Amino acid sequence: MTLTIGDALSLARENDVEKRDAEILLCHVLGKARTYIMAFAEESLSVAQSEDYQEKLVRRKAGEPIAYIIGEREFWSLPIKTTSATLIPRPDTEVLVETVLNQCSTQTLSVVDLGTGTGAIALALKSERPMWSLLGVDRIEEAVSLARENAERLSLDVCFQLSSWCEGLESKAFDVIVSNPPYIDIDDHHLNEGDVRFEPKSALVAKDQGLADIKNITEQALRCLKPAGRLFFEHGWLQGTAVAAILDHAGFKQVTTVKDYAGNDRVTFGQL
Repeated sequence: MTLTIGDALSLARENDVEKRDAEILLCHVLGKARTYIMAFAEESLSVAQSEDYQEKLVRRKAGEPIAYIIGEREFWSLPIKTTSATLIPRPDTEVLVETVLNQCSTQTLSVVDLGTGTGAIALALKSERPMWSLLGVDRIEEAVSLARENAERLSLDVCFQLSSWCEGLESKAFDVIVSNPPYIDIDDHHLNEGDVRFEPKSALVAKDQGLADIKNITEQALRCLKPAGRLFFEHGWLQGTAVAAILDHAGFKQVTTVKDYAGNDRVTFGQL
């Protein structure tokens, strides 16, 4: 059975799939912009396109994230390839990128992104500061491969390697460490809601009320940061005070917490 564009959007409504989600799926299947599907509702999909769209619609109705279904998510205006091996890049993490750019000079700096996942943070930083030396590390081999693929697709010179946080990195090698580590408590009910149901729990959940990895990274950063080096974390919206205390206790100075676009604590950083 073939569908017209209008039929395809009606089918989404019948299956309780939001209009915007259906439009994204349809644009992806057709390889067309949203303006096209708005203007040509009577145009027919091929049999293969109709089947592909309906299969994707079923996946979305089951709650699977759009980013996994189409294999891509925009982050910092970059098209980032995504898979179920990594977290989906989110707008809140752009606050982390923005904060690093605002706080660090434009001169040549050595920067490492810990737990890089898709490579989104490192790639966004490199796109804005091509003179910086960027390294992304992750303990998951599939994530490192994906990040390398994203770097190649975007023609951005970022290196990616296997490492569990700072364990495989040289001492006093970096001016800046940036990380969006797991920070959700295992008992948080949000783990059973929305997109996070489909994302790898190892990239979401940390012990000690979500603070275990932040504490671990902070301790390791003391070895890897150069004098006056900076450490930046994304964290949960209720964790700003706790993360600031962790950095302060470790000897970081000028510890500051930055709010996200919704006005919630989201990024905390300090300097040795």
